[in-house]
Amino acid sequence: MRPPTAVSAEPVTGFKQCRQFFPGELPRVPELQARQSRDLCYDAFAVLHSGRTKTPIFAVEKLTREQLLDAKDEERTNRFFPDARLPSAERATLEDYKGSGFDRGHMAPAADMPTAQAMAQSFSLANMVPQAPENNRKTWAGLEGATRAYVKRAKGPVYVFTGPVYPKAGAQVIGKGRVWVPAQLYKLVYDAGSNRAWAQWVENANDAQAGKPITYRDLVARTGIEFLPGIDPGE
Repeated sequence: MRPPTAVSAEPVTGFKQCRQFFPGELPRVPELQARQSRDLCYDAFAVLHSGRTKTPIFAVEKLTREQLLDAKDEERTNRFFPDARLPSAERATLEDYKGSGFDRGHMAPAADMPTAQAMAQSFSLANMVPQAPENNRKTWAGLEGATRAYVKRAKGPVYVFTGPVYPKAGAQVIGKGRVWVPAQLYKLVYDAGSNRAWAQWVENANDAQAGKPITYRDLVARTGIEFLPGIDPGE
C-alpha cells in the first residue's frame, strides 16, 4: 500500500544544486505558497524554509557512516547567523532569539557535519527553530545521537528529514520578527538499503520524553507532508 498523499499537497521545486540529499522525488507539501517556501542548499544538508514562520519546513540530510566518522573531529563553532540568501522580511535574526527563553535548535545537527565549512553553515538561523532548552540539550540530543548510531550500523545511505510542527491556530512567537515556536518536532529516518522508515515525534517542552517511534504513514497523516513520494517504505 502506498503512503497517503496529503490533501492539496504541492510538489516542492528547486534544490537543483543539492538533489543528492533526497532519496527520490522531491516531497509534496500542503499550502506551499502560503508558507512562503524557499529552497536552500548547503554543503551537507538542505532546508525548505518558510518565510511565514521564519523556520525550516524541514531540513534533509543524506548520512553515511563515513560522513559521521569525518564529523567526529570537527570543532563546534557556535557562530549563529541570519541567512542573507533569504529576504530580510522572511528570516529570523539573533535578536529574535535573545532573551526568548528558547534555544536555537538545529534541525540538521552540527554533530553530523563532516567539514569545517559544513559545520559553520549548520549555524544558519534558517536551520533553527525555537526549542525548549532542556528538550534541545537532553531528549532531542539523545535522539540525534541514536540516529547517528543507527547510520553507523547501516549498510548504505540513510536519509533524515527533521522539522517542526505548529498548532493549527495561535502559535506562540518570539522576537520582533515573530518567529514561530513549534508545538512538536519530528525526525524521519529512511534507510534506503532496507527500504525501512520510522519517525520520532516529540513535544517541544522541557519535560518531553522520547516515546516509541511512529510509522511513516502516521507522520504523513500528522504533518500533511509526503516526504517520500513514489516510495513505499516498510516499518
